Amino acid sequence: MKTPRYTLVFLLAVLSCSSPKKTVQTPSIPTGLAPETFSYQDNGITYVMQKYFLVLLKKGPNRTQSKEDAEEIQKKHMEHLSWLHQNGKISLAGPMDKHETISGILVFNTPTLREADSLAKLDPAVKSGRLEVETMGWWAAKGSKLE
Repeated sequence: MKTPRYTLVFLLAVLSCSSPKKTVQTPSIPTGLAPETFSYQDNGITYVMQKYFLVLLKKGPNRTQSKEDAEEIQKKHMEHLSWLHQNGKISLAGPMDKHETISGILVFNTPTLREADSLAKLDPAVKSGRLEVETMGWWAAKGSKLE
């Protein structure tokens, strides 16, 4: 039975704004092999929630490179994002629209915050100081997608 899209959107909104209900099981302890998950039941439907890791790519302290150097760093940044995607480490990536401090967002599909943070910090734009990262856990229905 296919769940209406608005039900999933509502469920995600409720879960992000409220405390866990009695029907929420305690999150599993990550073993390093699989992301943390828990199940949620609503009207006889079981949703599996997964912990992803949201990385905010913030404007870093070193943004004084020449135009040519900045373009090369951006090229390497995009190559790094492609590598993360090809290796199944990120589920979403994209730039922000006209934000003062945040340049982009990545959603990592890794078992731990440490792995997501370490991979984000391998980005040539982060290493150069053009970007900084802030990494945090974020729960979503497993297999969620943008429409």
